[in-house]
Amino acid sequence: MNQTTRGGATGMKALAWIGGLLATVAAVIIGSVLTVFAVTTVVVLAIMTSATLAFVALAGRARSKARARAADDGVIEAHKVGGHHWVAYGWNERR
Repeated sequence: MNQTTRGGATGMKALAWIGGLLATVAAVIIGSVLTVFAVTTVVVLAIMTSATLAFVALAGRARSKARARAADDGVIEAHKVGGHHWVAYGWNERR
């Protein structure tokens, strides 16, 4: 009876070892998939950030060129202050 108990215990150890090995392999595979997902997310965010910064730079350029053109056209700047009232700036300095 003593040998049967040892044989059963050895069988359980082997089964536990195989179960542990399968759990480890599953954890490594799941971790690898999650790592790839996280890296992909970071890359997409970096690309979107670069595109946003490029658009900001283009908008800044366009804005500075638009100001330079408006100043060269001889158009005075006016702001509506309420109702039918407007205030013009810079008209007396351009004469």
